[in-house]
Amino acid sequence: MARPIIGIISNHHVINDEYEVQAAGMINISAVAEVADGVPMLIPADPSFIRVSDLLEHCAGFVFTGGRANVHPEEYGEEPTEAHGQFDRNRDRLTLPLIRACVERGQPILGICRGFQEVNVAMGGSLYPEIRDLPGRDNHRMPPDGTLEEKFALRHDVTFREGGVFHDLMGRPSVPTNTLHGQGIKEPGPRVVVDGHAPDGTPEAMYIDGAPGFTLSVQWHPEWNAKCDPVSRPLFEAFGAACRAWVDGARATPVLRNVS
Repeated sequence: MARPIIGIISNHHVINDEYEVQAAGMINISAVAEVADGVPMLIPADPSFIRVSDLLEHCAGFVFTGGRANVHPEEYGEEPTEAHGQFDRNRDRLTLPLIRACVERGQPILGICRGFQEVNVAMGGSLYPEIRDLPGRDNHRMPPDGTLEEKFALRHDVTFREGGVFHDLMGRPSVPTNTLHGQGIKEPGPRVVVDGHAPDGTPEAMYIDGAPGFTLSVQWHPEWNAKCDPVSRPLFEAFGAACRAWVDGARATPVLRNVS
């Protein structure tokens, strides 16, 4: 059977202060190709070049990647501040309607870091601009120095809801993860089920209640070392299985169910 085409949402970059590109990290590409067993297709995050309807027709599922730019707070009814950082309005205009369309259709999505936050906003939720400024919260940002291995090192556990979707998928109540984000969920959207938290209470894992397809999203970066990591591998394998099921015409997945 042909491998499913999996869209990887790219990010806008400027090389040498003059040359614009759309790019996605090699670790995202390898996770899709080697663990999810899909054909990675990089999606330019700009609705000027591509329509949501085109993407839904040609891709089996989508990975909403991390990125430096944050979802613009206007998308959840707040004014931008310096703490919100930089934005990419073109990505917002493409990804938010794409997420909503996928949820409605049952088309598989996997949200990672910014993508995790995008899913929450797309479903009517809001974000904190800076987690580390909140009382009792830790600094979840990427260490400013060190090698990539040190920046993506495991830094805290995520504890899942007992008997929940992530607990079932991982086969254990908590897992160690990396952490490289500044923002985080403030209010979950009406259908967003937060299924895992960091020790300081920051939401780290979620899915969409009642969605007919795979909607798992995480705040950490499972694409790092996904082929060998015992936490990342089952997540990407389950996502890949959901994408193959979509191509085959099936809509249900073994890791998605309503809240009991």
